[in-house]
Amino acid sequence: MYFSANVLFPLQNGSDIRGVAMEGENEINLTPEIVRTIGASFGRWVAQKTGKTCDKLKIGVGSDSRVTGKTLKKAFLDGVLSVGAEAFDCSMASTPAMFMSTVFPQSEFDGACMVTASHMPKDRNGLKFFTREGGLEKEDVRLILTNAIGQEPKMVVADSENFDLMTLYCEHLKKIIISGVGTNERPLEGLKIVTDAGNGAGGFYALRVLEPLGADIKGSLYLEPDGSFPNHVPNPENREAMAAVIRATVENKADLGLIFDTDVDRASAVLEDGTPASKDNLIALLAALLREQTPHCTIVTDSVTSDRLTDFLNNELKITHHRFKRGYRNVINEAISLNEKGVLVPLAIETSGHGAFKDNFFLDDGAYIAAKLVIALARAKNSGKSLESYIEKLTPAYESFEARMKIAREDYREYGDEVLRVFKENARKSGIKVVTPSYEGVRLSFKNGWLLLRKSLHEPLLPLNAEGTEEGALDEIISKAAGLLKEFKDLDLSSLKR
Repeated sequence: MYFSANVLFPLQNGSDIRGVAMEGENEINLTPEIVRTIGASFGRWVAQKTGKTCDKLKIGVGSDSRVTGKTLKKAFLDGVLSVGAEAFDCSMASTPAMFMSTVFPQSEFDGACMVTASHMPKDRNGLKFFTREGGLEKEDVRLILTNAIGQEPKMVVADSENFDLMTLYCEHLKKIIISGVGTNERPLEGLKIVTDAGNGAGGFYALRVLEPLGADIKGSLYLEPDGSFPNHVPNPENREAMAAVIRATVENKADLGLIFDTDVDRASAVLEDGTPASKDNLIALLAALLREQTPHCTIVTDSVTSDRLTDFLNNELKITHHRFKRGYRNVINEAISLNEKGVLVPLAIETSGHGAFKDNFFLDDGAYIAAKLVIALARAKNSGKSLESYIEKLTPAYESFEARMKIAREDYREYGDEVLRVFKENARKSGIKVVTPSYEGVRLSFKNGWLLLRKSLHEPLLPLNAEGTEEGALDEIISKAAGLLKEFKDLDLSSLKR
């Protein structure tokens, strides 16, 4: 079966593939046949990238807990086999583990693919690609899709091999924690750590990492993989999900709560008093931990971080906050670029929970973030401190707001650019401070808060994020934003109403 550009190109979502894979309200557009074709094209692309012939390639494939995961994984493996490469079935895995399969000496795969759609609804699925150089860029993914147009994989005459990747990965994480705490083979003895896996692929962290190291994991939630996600969306940004792990942490009197997304490339946490260590709080905490080893460094974040975070990083920790763009690949690539220019950047992190450390291949790995937090917790407890003490001088958040304003025009990208230009001009005419540099959108600063207006990465939308620092400030900021935008009739301002 052949597929056209009209079928394949809409599946690209930045550096990933995303589509509807299961019957439901939406029409299926990511079928096993399509995935098989993409698998074959990926195999050919890896051969070209490495300079090897296809029959010398080793490619691993894993999947998360989604209902369609096994079927699409088998299809991708068949596509890899069709070009003559060796294909390895890594069973249920995490996205970071699939990258590590290209690094571990026991595997050293030339390429890897994770079948996942991250936190998206249960009817979706997708593909994430890796080589030893890291995750693919969007240009690489477009080339793989382009080369798949009009191609039909050969019939498969070989079988994939099973490979126990997660045992290797769990041992890797345990060694990191043991080394970081610097005590013994059970460095988490006496600690209670609650984990919420949301029925995704992250249950291994509690069962195969924390518990063997001595942690009490009683009270952990939804560790069993279930692609119907019956309890809540496995997403650290989801309010219901965060409320569940906060409740479990407090009710079980845990020292720390951890929560992962479906494929475990994102994480957030809850401190023992129930304070969420997510978004700005998570960034502040990780930066405070890093400051001990890398003083005077720079932290790269996405664009929607708060002024209170900048103040904490710059003035309390005495490190530099480099606020960049949304998109985890954007943040990671900026950190890599700055390091190449001689700027020490140990961490690139989004408010979504995507965090990538320099000492971990700049891989966005939720389990690695969790390991850093667990190490800090154990060391703090051993010295009579708490994790909370690291961010006690971070100004508490008062009130925040997000609106996603739809653009009712086909030329929404050009229209969005015009809105941002006029918005900035109107703000300056009104005497409102326009923050520079701003690498994405227009950021305004007020005496009692801030706002950011930007274009969506993939949709005909202008998201607006705002935060007030005192009672009534947020309503005032939103009202000013509405006034600055009132002339744009094709922009839906109704979402600005609270």
